[in-house]
Amino acid sequence: MTRRRVLPRTLVVRLDSAGDVLLAGPAVRAVAAGSAYTALLCGPRGAQAGTLLPGVDEVLVYDAPWVGLEPPPVTPAATRRVLQTLTAGRFDRALVLVSYHQSPLPIALLLKLAGVGWTGADSEDYPGALLDLRHRRPAHRHEALAALDLAQDAGFALPPGDDGALRVKTPPDTRHLTGSGPYVVMHPGAAVPARAWSAERAARVTAALAAEGHRVVVTGGPGERDLTAKVAGDHGLDLGGATDLRHLAGVLAGARVVVVGNTGPAHLAAAVGTPVVSAFAPVVPAERWGPYGVPYVLLGDQTAECAGTRARRCPVPGHPCLDGVSDAEVLAAVAALGEDQPSGTAPGDRTPRKKNGANPDTETPREPGDVPGPGGGSETERGATV
Repeated sequence: MTRRRVLPRTLVVRLDSAGDVLLAGPAVRAVAAGSAYTALLCGPRGAQAGTLLPGVDEVLVYDAPWVGLEPPPVTPAATRRVLQTLTAGRFDRALVLVSYHQSPLPIALLLKLAGVGWTGADSEDYPGALLDLRHRRPAHRHEALAALDLAQDAGFALPPGDDGALRVKTPPDTRHLTGSGPYVVMHPGAAVPARAWSAERAARVTAALAAEGHRVVVTGGPGERDLTAKVAGDHGLDLGGATDLRHLAGVLAGARVVVVGNTGPAHLAAAVGTPVVSAFAPVVPAERWGPYGVPYVLLGDQTAECAGTRARRCPVPGHPCLDGVSDAEVLAAVAALGEDQPSGTAPGDRTPRKKNGANPDTETPREPGDVPGPGGGSETERGATV
């Protein structure tokens, strides 16, 4: 008699922003394919993105005091609340997804206290008894692939036919916001100012696009209305504050090309299959955070003085890495990416594209191991191994 395989209740943790959560999507789908129930623990800035990911049964929110631009204070009450939430989830396994410069150990401690039996994560720090799988990512790995590597080594494989691209649930038709004609999206804002054009430079880009004959739709969040109004001016349709993340996905899905900095909407554009002109400030490396899985053109001086600083505000007068990009470069990039795109497509009408060569395909996934035993590899350490 064949023993029935019991699938685990699994928690995936990604406590950062919306873009980070979107990049976790392929790993989440791998986990969901091998789990009976999949929950995603997000920070407040990533929760909307979490609800868009296929494979997620429940989104939990925790404002962790070691994450974010304005982290909350450490309090016993908040710690008790998250422990109660995690304990109530009765999770068998957890994967903690972090960026290459972050530690998974604070949340790993809380997971152990909440009774989660098995936890895996990338960790440069000695984990003691906090991790059951200490995974080591290859150098220079893109964040989306690093998360998928961890999931696969934990025994979770992408389901057959899943190409490992970024993906969200089908977005709504937003032609009532954009109109039905073809358009290019200009998204000027970013939570980290160093990663965006100055408002003046972005406004000139919008004007140049309009002069070239493009219909420009300018997008931004509720707190960016002043910015989008300035950038749109008399040359673009201002949708600042008019969309939540789900409807923004619809706007991006209908665009021929999206012009955007290194921020969440760049990854949302990739998740709906739209090519990206990426104005990428080198304060973090593009090899890890650039657009993933869609055609793109990278603009910006990647060797500027700010490279690798992780600065939130540009430390170089004049913001030359981005504001030095010429209108001609932007127009050429939009033309190159938009030449093969259909005009005025609605969400869901777009044919999936091949991945950009700068984003390597995922490695052939291993078959998921029986729970709770994870997979294994040369970049893996078990338990409290130094």
